[in-house]
Amino acid sequence: MSTRLHPLLGWRPPGVATYNTAFPDMPLPSIDVTRDGDIATVALNNSGKLNAITVAMWRELARAMRELSADDGLRCIVLRGAGDEAFAAGADIAEFASARDNFAQGKIYHLEYVVGALDAVGECRHPTVALIKGPCVGGGLEIACQCDLRISGSSGRFGVPINRLGFAIAYGELAGLLALAGRAVAAEILLEGRVWNADEAMAKGLLSRVVPDHAAEAEAYATARRISDGAPLVARWHKQYIRRLMPHGAPLTQAEIDANFDYFETADYRIGYEAFINKKKPKFEGR
Repeated sequence: MSTRLHPLLGWRPPGVATYNTAFPDMPLPSIDVTRDGDIATVALNNSGKLNAITVAMWRELARAMRELSADDGLRCIVLRGAGDEAFAAGADIAEFASARDNFAQGKIYHLEYVVGALDAVGECRHPTVALIKGPCVGGGLEIACQCDLRISGSSGRFGVPINRLGFAIAYGELAGLLALAGRAVAAEILLEGRVWNADEAMAKGLLSRVVPDHAAEAEAYATARRISDGAPLVARWHKQYIRRLMPHGAPLTQAEIDANFDYFETADYRIGYEAFINKKKPKFEGR
């Protein structure tokens, strides 16, 4: 099996191909939902691409989480990446040329698809636990930030390195990161564009616990079982109380929302995107 380095992460787990275009027999990207009693598992599944999230996956994640939220028989949901190599290596940038190549597409992609999925995770009535191994970056980290707890194996990698792509994070995506990590950590993540290991992410407040990789799955599901053994109504109330008391900024104006996507008109966005696709280092011009 051929392998390639991920252009933003700069590494790959052994034996994992970053792109599956050469492997037509691989399954299509999907959101896989399974259930064991009162605990459900939602897996991000994009085999060969480190579970990078496609438009279809964003939309299906939103639908699945809303459906699970309405199920009174559930008590906890574990979100994870399919397999053991990655939670999710961000959005599937290979789709950008067709799915978010201009201002109008970008607004739909981020405000409807991405933020729609993030809201569905964050607003889910049931407690959510993120089970993380390997890359959890970009959109993957945004999903994990919307979960109530985050259990990472030692292989976890965290960051939002979009400064190398020439585009800005959307307000609705930044909100979850800010609420979890605070201003200083959010600034470090976005301005440096560095990818952190699990220990640093834990020290900076992004994670609930870090355990050895071989113990991550057992710890995440033991956490889910402890939650599900508690009173489900109390768990839902506690989620509601926490959300209610979180500070919120002033409502955004339509002009501010629109300005969030001005990067589509910049040369730097084209430079960053083309450099990513061609596996080159971008040379930004500031225009």
